[in-house]
Amino acid sequence: MLVKKTVVNTVKAPSPIGPYNQAVLAGGWLFVSGQIAINPSSGELNLNTIEEETIQVMENLKAILTVANISFSNVVKTTIFLSDMAFFSKVNEIYGSYFTGDYPARETLAVKALPKNVNVEISLIAIISK
Repeated sequence: MLVKKTVVNTVKAPSPIGPYNQAVLAGGWLFVSGQIAINPSSGELNLNTIEEETIQVMENLKAILTVANISFSNVVKTTIFLSDMAFFSKVNEIYGSYFTGDYPARETLAVKALPKNVNVEISLIAIISK
């Protein structure tokens, strides 16, 4: 059986910077591409501090979840990419504030480089029917 996929996009999150979509809905699951700290209104990166950068990333994710009519409570899996593990505690604190205790599964990795030389990128998978 072929599962239909639906592209999910919103102007309240940054436009993709490559050949991908903000998110794809398939089989009751929402797969959200990695988000970086691009302000969707200005198209500019928000790299003032790791805290501001992380908030922008989380707000971009929130905008995509919202257009799919779900919230962070539907998220079952996230992946956090960091340019340096020294950012872990600050990113973790802000990331955690977007959830109400029903935390998803997650891994956090330090990588050599991220798109546009940002310090944090987060992707997620959410379930639509919860």
